[in-house]
Amino acid sequence: MSWKKSERLMDTIKHYSGFPATGVSLRQMVQFGERPSTGTLFRASQFLSEELPIRLAHRVQELGDLPDGLNDIPSIQKVQDWYSQSFEDITTLPRPNLPSDVRERLLRPMKQNGRDSKILSQTTHNPSVKQGQYRSQQTNGNSNGGGKGSSRRYYASTDDEGDWPPELNDYNKRFSRTLEGIKRRHDSVVTTVAQGILEYKRKRQRMQIDNNIQSFLDRFYMSRIGIRMLIGQHIALTDQKQAIEPNYVGIICTKTNVRELAQEAIDNARFVCEDHYGLFDAPKVQLVCKADLHFMYVPGHLSHMLFETLKNSLRAVVETHGQDKQEFPVTKVIIAEGKEDITIKVSDEGGGIPRSSIPLVWTYMYTTVETTPNLDPDFNKSDFKAPMAGFGYGLPISRLYARYFGGDLKLISMEGYGTDVYLHLNRLSSSSEPLQ
Repeated sequence: MSWKKSERLMDTIKHYSGFPATGVSLRQMVQFGERPSTGTLFRASQFLSEELPIRLAHRVQELGDLPDGLNDIPSIQKVQDWYSQSFEDITTLPRPNLPSDVRERLLRPMKQNGRDSKILSQTTHNPSVKQGQYRSQQTNGNSNGGGKGSSRRYYASTDDEGDWPPELNDYNKRFSRTLEGIKRRHDSVVTTVAQGILEYKRKRQRMQIDNNIQSFLDRFYMSRIGIRMLIGQHIALTDQKQAIEPNYVGIICTKTNVRELAQEAIDNARFVCEDHYGLFDAPKVQLVCKADLHFMYVPGHLSHMLFETLKNSLRAVVETHGQDKQEFPVTKVIIAEGKEDITIKVSDEGGGIPRSSIPLVWTYMYTTVETTPNLDPDFNKSDFKAPMAGFGYGLPISRLYARYFGGDLKLISMEGYGTDVYLHLNRLSSSSEPLQ
């Protein structure tokens, strides 16, 4: 039976879209999730059952208000329906009826060494992001912290001295299953929106998309990274209650080994390059990095950014020097650590980019490939598999991943020689999601 949105649901969504989102930092997620107990997970599910509908509602409203007929494109409407359906799934999930003593206990802070545990670390501002750059457009004047906003606390561990009633555990499991369903439903959002933009460009006979649509896509995809991060983290914490994984808090690794991840991304990018161009041996990549360099990060995000960046470099090298060349110039990956950032520089000799084209590198659907491949909706169930080139999505989305946790991605080119890409990663992990 196909799902239909009701008028009542759309009214509720409009109401929720008036509340501001609450940003969380990587460090807060880790401090919060170090010992996920039934009570703590229940607290987190309470935060998410208010926070996620607000974020989903912002997206539903924005998709409905897109200019120039973009909101009427079937792919865009399909995505809007997915977001509305997910909103409904969370807001209609029955909550347990708890006796008042359990409710009080849930609100008591956890005691550590006999003292009340401290509220989590403060967040810092990301220097690469302008105030409001990724903020959702609609807030209907409710952003004074009244109503829903004031009670939302993701990061407070609960007093976990005794047992919790079984309904809490049961609810936690149901909530996690609901989130798993939502995550699966939204797997192909990136390609479906891309398909919508393609349809729109063909219909309007446009080569490029304008700034309004560009900044909408930035906000939309940044918000999606945040929603998936919160959902993925919560599902992983729920699973980890059973099996403890050393160095992992949810999907965050407290000791992400940068060298290992970089080497893996290099191997993957070279493999894809050989496969795509039918090469016996892809251009070589030299890695300069201390063996024991690690910091707190989401390994999946870092792999994605490195793979995309390297894929671009190898492609440029092969296309510039020709597929039949015996020996390609070496691409260098240099990784350095400072007090604030870990920086990864990828230097290639792939001929560079003319200065006038640099801004285009950050626009969606800009690609140097002659024909954009038709998007197979199943092609990127994970977001992380991609053809050698084609959608012009690699760099803009990688930059959002970098900025999401307080980093950045920059590109400097020498036309006629090659390009240097700098990936800055915030090692203090204190930068809040860029939603404000």
